[in-house]
Amino acid sequence: MKTRPDMDKIARGLGAERRGKVAASGGYFGAIQLVADIETRFRVPSGGGRPTDARWTARRLVPLTPQTLKRLEDIAAKVRARGGVSVEPMQLAALLLEKKAEEMSESEAESLVHLKRRATR
Repeated sequence: MKTRPDMDKIARGLGAERRGKVAASGGYFGAIQLVADIETRFRVPSGGGRPTDARWTARRLVPLTPQTLKRLEDIAAKVRARGGVSVEPMQLAALLLEKKAEEMSESEAESLVHLKRRATR
């Protein structure tokens, strides 16, 4: 099992100071960050099976359009091909949901809901 690097220890050794998270959004660096997240978080369960994040205990159905599912399938295939990391489309969707939920403010979420309501009326 890989051990995680101690970023605080590395910073101290370099005479640096950690000031917060840096998040890549898209493009090459975003893809590299996604692969790193997958490698860090996904582990094979003790009983065997598909690698997953052990903290994921709640299971829910998430409705998707065929276009969204296709996009997730394409991204997952690229991650598998480039990074050599096994990830399924819905595992990718769960990671993306978690990342966006952490980044999004309540007002941004509210504006999305209001946009959706106006579009359906």
